[in-house]
Amino acid sequence: MISAQIVDEFQRDGAVCLRQLFEPEEMAVLRAGIDANLAHLSPRAKVASGANDPGRFVEDFCNWQENPLYQRFIFETPLAAAAARLMQSTTARLYHDHMLTKEPGTRQPTPWHQDQPYYNIDGRQNVSFWIPVDPVSRPSTLEFVAGSHRGPWLMPRSFMDDQAKWFPEGSLADLPDIEAQRSDIPILGWALEPGDAVAFHMLTLHAARGLEGTNRRRVFSVRFLGDDITHAPRRWKTSPEFPGLTGELPAGAPMNHPLFPVLWQSPGR
Repeated sequence: MISAQIVDEFQRDGAVCLRQLFEPEEMAVLRAGIDANLAHLSPRAKVASGANDPGRFVEDFCNWQENPLYQRFIFETPLAAAAARLMQSTTARLYHDHMLTKEPGTRQPTPWHQDQPYYNIDGRQNVSFWIPVDPVSRPSTLEFVAGSHRGPWLMPRSFMDDQAKWFPEGSLADLPDIEAQRSDIPILGWALEPGDAVAFHMLTLHAARGLEGTNRRRVFSVRFLGDDITHAPRRWKTSPEFPGLTGELPAGAPMNHPLFPVLWQSPGR
């Protein structure tokens, strides 16, 4: 289902919409996995909306080992093969999973940002999938600045209080005011139905607004690493954090570790 044209669009724009990548049965497994996760949040979970928000935005990370439904979805669907094709990589290595649920009425936006500066990896061959199990309207969907994955790393900041907690202040350029320039910037975004997915590069600038309507928005994100990705230990707490990994995986080493299994490789490798 990943045509050469889609691969070219991903490489050019840093984000692409994949229509009906998953079967209804696969989406039922994922939906059940998210609901089980919401009923039993891990210690890594966080609420990403304020106390005065009429809705609730909750996130949880790195649960595939404890959630058999997540594991089934990640390991038994076309996800890893699609990742390898988009990354133009001979392997697709699981990085981590990330559940994001916005309840009806949630006003909290997800600010414009790149993902990779928050992580402990270097390299260009990577992809994130954003997979909703509920219909997502165009105003409530994830948006992307086309081509921004080719640009520089920008300063990662905490979403709630805008603090630079990752790189020293001034060491990276700050994000431009994208909202003030929307008419001049190539912004991509798609209304989505269950079965659809969006794939994007970890350096592509992206954001999401609050949730309109009376329905919740349950999303599962899965991130994959390709051939050129190496470990980049940070002096600060990454998001997500992998406790103890620095002592087991040297800086600059491939991500060969049980936390990051290879889920697909080309037949000739």
